[in-house]
Amino acid sequence: MPPPQVLIVTGAMAAGKSTLAQALAERLERAVHLRGDVFRKMIVSGRAVPGEGEEGIAQLKMRYDLAVLAAAKYASSGFSVVYQDVVLGEDLLEAVRRLKRWRPGVVVLNPPAGVLAQRDRDRAKTGYGGPWSAEGFARMVAQTPRVGLWIDNAGLTVAETVAAILADPDATRIGL
Repeated sequence: MPPPQVLIVTGAMAAGKSTLAQALAERLERAVHLRGDVFRKMIVSGRAVPGEGEEGIAQLKMRYDLAVLAAAKYASSGFSVVYQDVVLGEDLLEAVRRLKRWRPGVVVLNPPAGVLAQRDRDRAKTGYGGPWSAEGFARMVAQTPRVGLWIDNAGLTVAETVAAILADPDATRIGL
């Protein structure tokens, strides 16, 4: 059985979401890797820090809204959508509710905070520093409702993580 037509891949920064979503989309026929952060990057001037202050919260909500609209459009056009972003807590549940027509699935990548911090140090772009910490994001992930398939991918390769998802796609599905 294939994975849901819309699959949300989430987790903390440096959890491996982008790499996994790309690899998973490449395994599906007629698929889109929808990177939610692209909507933040489109703001040329006036970009606020995601989630900080009134404007940062408004822009983060707009980013999630645009991503859900894009996922719905791609899905209604017959594409499988792997929507990847840091979307946690009630925001994740809201995205699932808004995409319920496609019976979406969720994969939460959940490696330990120490692994997140090391991965962040090892990559070209960095997300942690200042007010952002791997420990803080790990706590946010831990406080997210336990929906879908949760994977501690700290000791897994990308191929092994993709294989785990494709081996049991029903584990990703959300009962709506």
